Amino acid sequence: MVEFIRQTILPLYGIAASDVTSATIAPLGNGHINQTYLVKWPAGQMVLQQINTTVFTKPDVLIDNAAKVSHHLIQKSTLGEYQLDVISPVVLKDGSLSVNLGDKGYWRAISYLANSHTIEVVTNQDEAKMAASAFGHFAHALSDLDANSLQDVIPNFLNLPLRIQQLKQAVADDKSQRLADCQQWVGLVLSQQALFAELAKVEQQLPLRICHNDTKINNMLFDKRDMSSMAVIDIDTCMKGYLMYDFGDMVRAFCSPEEEDSTALDKVIARPEIIKAATQAYTEQLSAILTPLEKRSLWLGIKVMALMLGSRFLTDHLNGDVYFGIHREGHNLERAANQLTIYNSLVAQEAQLVTLFE
Repeated sequence: MVEFIRQTILPLYGIAASDVTSATIAPLGNGHINQTYLVKWPAGQMVLQQINTTVFTKPDVLIDNAAKVSHHLIQKSTLGEYQLDVISPVVLKDGSLSVNLGDKGYWRAISYLANSHTIEVVTNQDEAKMAASAFGHFAHALSDLDANSLQDVIPNFLNLPLRIQQLKQAVADDKSQRLADCQQWVGLVLSQQALFAELAKVEQQLPLRICHNDTKINNMLFDKRDMSSMAVIDIDTCMKGYLMYDFGDMVRAFCSPEEEDSTALDKVIARPEIIKAATQAYTEQLSAILTPLEKRSLWLGIKVMALMLGSRFLTDHLNGDVYFGIHREGHNLERAANQLTIYNSLVAQEAQLVTLFE
């Protein structure tokens, strides 16, 4: 793949032949969906991605949405209303933002921020505050961009009833003969009828906003020099939705001291101090626009996102690992068990934590 990128992709960006020859090309990050590479040459650097068109069936929509979001944030930055760096598209020499090479893939490039790094696990309250504040700042900056101006990149991406139906179908089909090893987790997910009913009621009353839809800690860049917040990245899934999901996904990802595929389930807990720090920082950034119902819905969002992701991992495990990339047999089941353990921890602490959202 490296030589294909060197010989076929890099020249499309107008990189000089001598620089193409000397360019370094290395895998970047650990995302489950797209193939990502850091490309460096004497005169520049960029992040190059091969878009997974099985997941993103309309990659042109993804490119268009991301460009609109970047443009809006750059305008905000120019006005002094957005303090983070903005990841922007890199233009090919023909002026386009992407290139479709058929069976050789759909490719695009975005800017790379030097002196940046990501983390996989939130280790303390300061990290939680900085990242949550950045995600809240990002959401606030997009609050005056018409939610309907972005198309749905992945229809029904955060549709819990659909995800539950998909799990039920995977259970019924049991294509890979794996149901026996995950019955307890399937039973947990399908037993949460009260949560499903509460979500259906609350969603009808929330305002639509532009959301990031993948607010994991590793989608926040920190500055290596002082560990300050630098940029919100991976805006491919930006589309209309509800803040409860962005917040819920963020806290779900922040609250455990273990990575999302850790099998040390006795150590997988929802840390209340991290949840408190993240909640205060996020809601402070959005205090001017957050409605009372939106604030109350944030707690529901945490539970829903932990349950939904656990359900999606279970479904993929039962279907033979066709969606999420895996590194070992049973990897998706390990991820599911991890997320559903977080869910159980959240529910166990509900009386204490729900007061943060009043």
